[in-house]
Amino acid sequence: QVQLVESGGGLVQPGGSLRLSCATSRDIFSLYTMGWFRQAAGKQREFVARITSGGSTNYADSVKGRFTISRDNAKNTVDLQMNSLKPEDTAVYYCRATNGLRTYWGQGTQVTVSS
Repeated sequence: QVQLVESGGGLVQPGGSLRLSCATSRDIFSLYTMGWFRQAAGKQREFVARITSGGSTNYADSVKGRFTISRDNAKNTVDLQMNSLKPEDTAVYYCRATNGLRTYWGQGTQVTVSS
């Protein structure tokens, strides 16, 4: 059974930083495109960032220049470094792995940006 385990969420003040991490198995990590999505209360889940197995990255316009997605090949993790956080970044953040045929989701981690 494929597992994606997120960590690193929490409460942060506006302008602060958080780093999310998503751990999975070596088989998934090495072959799948890994991504982060988020869902705010009362809203649909939306794309945040993704990184392919080859290291190519894409970002939502709303987070460009503030968020960075990266892969740690030694740990089989995908990290999302979030800087200059805004209250509108508040959401549950989900890790996703996909190869176009199969898609797996993590359980989500809460990020709250508030003073």
